[in-house]
Amino acid sequence: MSVTATPLSQADNAPLTGVDAVVLVGGQGTRLRPLTLSAPKPMLPTAGVPFMTHLFSRIKAAGINHVVLGTSYKAEVFSDYFGDGSKLGLEIEYVIEEEPLGTGGGIRNVASKLRERDVMVFNGDILSGVDLRSVVHTHRSSEADVTLHLVKVEDPRAFGCVPTDADGRVQAFLEKTENPPTDQINAGCYVFKREVLEAIPTGRPVSVERETFPGLLEAGRRLQGHVDTSYWLDLGTPAAFVKGSADLVRGIAPTSALPGPVGESLVLDAAQVAEDATLSGGSTIGAGCVVGAGSTVEAGVLFDGARVASDVVIERSIIGAGAVIEAGAVLKDVVIGDGAVVGSRCELLGGLRVWPGVALPTAGVRFSADG
Repeated sequence: MSVTATPLSQADNAPLTGVDAVVLVGGQGTRLRPLTLSAPKPMLPTAGVPFMTHLFSRIKAAGINHVVLGTSYKAEVFSDYFGDGSKLGLEIEYVIEEEPLGTGGGIRNVASKLRERDVMVFNGDILSGVDLRSVVHTHRSSEADVTLHLVKVEDPRAFGCVPTDADGRVQAFLEKTENPPTDQINAGCYVFKREVLEAIPTGRPVSVERETFPGLLEAGRRLQGHVDTSYWLDLGTPAAFVKGSADLVRGIAPTSALPGPVGESLVLDAAQVAEDATLSGGSTIGAGCVVGAGSTVEAGVLFDGARVASDVVIERSIIGAGAVIEAGAVLKDVVIGDGAVVGSRCELLGGLRVWPGVALPTAGVRFSADG
């Protein structure tokens, strides 16, 4: 049995004090290539803005103002875009990881920038609706050394699971199994006592999941679970990225950074959409895009400057910046890299990826024989 998190009282809804935020954004995003060849995964346009903007909006809304980014891959992209964070009402600092340190090592690597007694750590590719104030409340009321957000999922077999006792105290960290004993999984959001974070070893890779947390359990330290059923999605694959973007546009996933009203589509500045084109499913049409007559975009993500000709079908697909989709093409569940050209009457299906700058000729790729 586990204890499900309860909401904070009205008095507890005041802005958080004594909390730093740390966001880990050092990964190379290989599962999202070719999109991440030009930008880190957390900086890809997601519902109209870099994904990090949505996460920052939730951190700010919780009343946390000081954020430290643990960066590595294309680190300059983050600082060039967000700067010191003042435009978002935040103070953002950056720590570059010169060589891979793992999740625990990455957390420890930012310790010199921390100021507060509690540290809230986020994985930079998780879209979540958890109440951040409530997680901190759980941490402090239980006097935990570390508190983990644990989310209940319908099918936990694809994840390691984290059982808790009747008081919500973490009992174990279990690997993937066909018969998991609980439906609770690690949701990638933690609150550390600062002194516990500072005890993570330095100078070598450390896995927080396989070394830090099990080691704390073995030492008898208190690891608390904050268990809920809030929205949760790992954006690591193209299919998940498309779903996350669409859920933000449709208001299913929470954000205060959506650059437009919630609805079936989001059309950004200077985009041109033909009157008889159909946009649905939480699609995003980026700035300066063109969607031609008779075309349909369902749960699609078009990065800035993409051009879609007439009678094109796009479903659950990502179209890179400046890419061109010519007339009559069909794209379902695919990724098109920046500046690529998909020729007229091409038919791309089921996970196919076109690399940046590649040009497919007219009817050059088909999945049916009537081309």
